[in-house]
Amino acid sequence: MAGTVVNLKARTGQSEGLGARREIDLASLDFTNCPVRDVLQQIGGKWSTLLLEALAKQPYRFGELRRMIPDISQRMLTQSLRDLQRDGYIEREVFPTKPPSVEYRMTELGRSLYTVLSQLLNWAEANHDEVRAARLRFDADAV
Repeated sequence: MAGTVVNLKARTGQSEGLGARREIDLASLDFTNCPVRDVLQQIGGKWSTLLLEALAKQPYRFGELRRMIPDISQRMLTQSLRDLQRDGYIEREVFPTKPPSVEYRMTELGRSLYTVLSQLLNWAEANHDEVRAARLRFDADAV
């Protein structure tokens, strides 16, 4: 399929404008260094979206986040928060209390991501039943 040109609806806030169409030559893409895959891999994790959703509303302390998502382990919460912090979506502030307390909040980069992510979350909620029905139909036909 070398040289295949595909029309993709690009959703960028750049000069093309939101919803602009652009053609992409699939043969010229470097799939090993794809920015879309790189970003989505990090925010598509099991806990990242829930944490971004919570922190979009207000800053939270570690313990508050842990109580909000009761089935996440302390280790996984710590790792997920570090990953989001590493990518610049959230920031961590340590308060000089005894014992020290830590608060997490969304950064400007995180807010810009959440603007787009919230549209996907709304779409998923609105279409979840239809997606599940399609899966059931597909699985029934595969048998």
